Amino acid sequence: MNALSFKIFAGFLYAAIWPADAALPGGILVTWKTLADVKYRQRFNEAYDLYFMYPTFGPKVKSLEGKLIRIKGYMIPVDEYGRRYVLSAKPMAQCFFCGGAGPESLIELQLKKKDQRFKTDEIRTATGLLRLNGTDIDHLSYILTDVEVSD
Repeated sequence: MNALSFKIFAGFLYAAIWPADAALPGGILVTWKTLADVKYRQRFNEAYDLYFMYPTFGPKVKSLEGKLIRIKGYMIPVDEYGRRYVLSAKPMAQCFFCGGAGPESLIELQLKKKDQRFKTDEIRTATGLLRLNGTDIDHLSYILTDVEVSD
């Protein structure tokens, strides 16, 4: 077996035996499927005099709260200056704001380096501390803090 064949074989073996949501150096690799472990119920919000959907997080998601995680998705700017971003499971045309996905398919990013800029739908990996938000309607259900973005 030559060196290239060995590297390919090792890569397949690694992917086959390493669990999808496993602790890796640099954080727990999380999939969007894991973040789907949430249900939403409608409740009245007196401050806004409107009904909103509030999350109830399942055990898989609750076990990740406060932990360093990594997740890959599409970068979507959410302000006119391109200073605030969300990470989406789907490209902008299909995301929760613009298409058919649910609110669990977005993560609010609080970037460590505030001056970073990304193109819409640029595929990146975000690493940060996961915060679950079940009450503050001015923020998303999933928030990553101290985020570093890589390829």
